[in-house]
Amino acid sequence: MNDLVPSERRIDRPALQRIIQRAAELQATERDVGDSLTEEELLLLGEEVGILPVHLRRALQEERTRALVAADQGMLHRLIGPRYVAAERMIGGSKGGIEGSLRRWMAEGELLQVKRRFSDRMSWERKEGAWASLRRSFGAGGRKYTLSRAREVVTRVVEMGDGRCLVQLVADLSNTRNEHLVGSGMVLSAGAATTGVALVLGVMTAVAIVPAIISAPIAVAIVRSRRGQVEEFQVALEQILDRLQHGDADPQPSRGVTGVSVVDRIAEEIRKNL
Repeated sequence: MNDLVPSERRIDRPALQRIIQRAAELQATERDVGDSLTEEELLLLGEEVGILPVHLRRALQEERTRALVAADQGMLHRLIGPRYVAAERMIGGSKGGIEGSLRRWMAEGELLQVKRRFSDRMSWERKEGAWASLRRSFGAGGRKYTLSRAREVVTRVVEMGDGRCLVQLVADLSNTRNEHLVGSGMVLSAGAATTGVALVLGVMTAVAIVPAIISAPIAVAIVRSRRGQVEEFQVALEQILDRLQHGDADPQPSRGVTGVSVVDRIAEEIRKNL
């Protein structure tokens, strides 16, 4: 009977999370919230159930990113990896200061340029031109410029109201996924075509099918190689957040004895002559 009245027992974290979630659900059912809520209505509801606005705003922003990534969960995701990679972190500082550091790093540290500006976010794309291409080719500053290979990178800085901001980064890698799929398909097609031609020419079947057999594992290897590429992009996003968190997001060019990197000097000369 005592087991049914655990009034003196301490509540562990998993149970606490379930209790709070259930209490919030019960509170929500007592109100006619309809099929959806505005952000203001959500904050009001959270206030009624005792959830601090800063936590609710963060959960709301995280849900938006999660929904974007979750929408990509399909056959292609399982076969060749995700279309989107995302990273987010709470970082101390003003929204303007963090956005300024982020803009400078994206432009110089990743060689990206602004694609679109929205009220709550910015999108970036690969910076084109001989100068940018030369710097990427030589790895100026010892950098990989990983994000310049993405189709698009979206940055969002949301002020949480407690002296910190939620920084969210999302990279669209649909272009790399398409490249790997096309490469894999071309290998399979080449193998099948070679086998077909060999059979038409009367080559022994056991020999003719060798190209088709060989092309299959090569095509699979091309598809699987993208997994490592996705991890590289994920690390690149996390490194940007590390820099923002530690105040190290203002890129400085690598300097030699004359104060300017050799690559940057060559690139500048080429740019002037062009």
